[in-house]
Amino acid sequence: MIRPYQGYVYAYPHKTAYRPLDPRPALDDVWAGEDTSALFLYLHIPFCEMRCGFCNLFTRTGAPEELTSAYLGALERQAEAVRRAVPAARFAAAAVGGGTPTYLTAPELTRLFDIAEGVMGADLRAAPLAVETSPATATPDRLAVLAERGTTRVSIGVQSFIDAEARAAVRPQRRAEVETALGHIRDAAIETLNIDLIYGIDGQDAASWRYSLDAALAWRPEEIYLYPLYVRPLTGLGRLGRDWDDQRLTLYREGRDHLLAAGYEQVSMRMFRLPRATPPASASPRSEPSASASAASAASASPVSASPGSGPAGPYRCQEDGMVGLGCGARSYTSGLHYSFEYAVGARHVRAIIDDYVRLPPGEFGVANVGFALGAEDRRRRHLIQSLLQAEGLDRLEYKERFGADALDDFAPDLSVFADRGWLAETADRLVLTPEGLAHSDAIGPALFSAHVNALMSAYEDR
Repeated sequence: MIRPYQGYVYAYPHKTAYRPLDPRPALDDVWAGEDTSALFLYLHIPFCEMRCGFCNLFTRTGAPEELTSAYLGALERQAEAVRRAVPAARFAAAAVGGGTPTYLTAPELTRLFDIAEGVMGADLRAAPLAVETSPATATPDRLAVLAERGTTRVSIGVQSFIDAEARAAVRPQRRAEVETALGHIRDAAIETLNIDLIYGIDGQDAASWRYSLDAALAWRPEEIYLYPLYVRPLTGLGRLGRDWDDQRLTLYREGRDHLLAAGYEQVSMRMFRLPRATPPASASPRSEPSASASAASAASASPVSASPGSGPAGPYRCQEDGMVGLGCGARSYTSGLHYSFEYAVGARHVRAIIDDYVRLPPGEFGVANVGFALGAEDRRRRHLIQSLLQAEGLDRLEYKERFGADALDDFAPDLSVFADRGWLAETADRLVLTPEGLAHSDAIGPALFSAHVNALMSAYEDR
């Protein structure tokens, strides 16, 4: 039996497969020859007002004012170094994740956007811009900054509209606070509101799950993400030894069917949106996704959804195009190298990495520090995973034009297993997961990892 919840694949390879680069390549060389006409810009803010029990984000709880100021100073030094290395970069989409970006004050958010526009040259008002927030930090003054700087999508981690369930997930919040925050977001008139919900919380049942779904639907959000609860090592819930598989699958199917009946379309296992002519910016990349894997980032993961939209530089396609990440938890992607700074989940290690980052002199930002070089096989796997885990599936012609072979031939043993289980449908043009295949996305994604990536991930130790 294949267990349905093995891991949320929001990027390939995972950061736990990254290793220190020796020698550290200069960014000028890393980006030489890359198409930089339609990049994704990701800004990472590793601060939160609290750490939820399921959270394995690269983030720290609380930060003195001098630390947030120092962090933005380091991010600006990094931006200057990156801009020198990639002077012709144009950005088709952008996102701010974390952590909780709106942990920053309104003046600090203004400074962050000034760096994105003034240093990186991003035209934030002309391209999709996604920002994550939380009930406690979605305040009118912060949201006014987001709206004024061109934010087109705000994602808020609600997780549950029932106070007892929120407490069970070690997320101390009240329904009244959530509703107030949602009202502030709607008042800010930002184009797309996304609400994150979690299923599989201790004590949750079909009735309480439906209650949270209906509470979210009352706001008619343009997007809703449904996340299964994951309990991982080094998180607040990590000491529990419970198996949630049956409960999570049942609640997932109920949530999916409820949203489809309410007029939403399914984009992936997690993402549901109201139909529209042009899709909004995808879930922001993150260091690790919220709601057990988050929303967050946002992460600094590449978006695994379809093109997040078109900006002045044209449409962005996460299967093919690169990403520039700024901040100590952000990744950057070129066609041959994914790189970042060190990654950790444990609070002590996260704090140490942030402290090191804010002290870095300008010259240290001109090289790639930790990363993973993608060979031919892993480029194919990345494209397959990022396409197949979307409801629209993989375009076989596009794959063949890029890699010179049919995906069915390249991955015949793996894909035949999925087809035999009724998870994969094949047409002349596409490979598409069936509804039950989408339900098992968190088993299908990890099953497609290369042996090399699996070995690196297994050997990783939180530092």
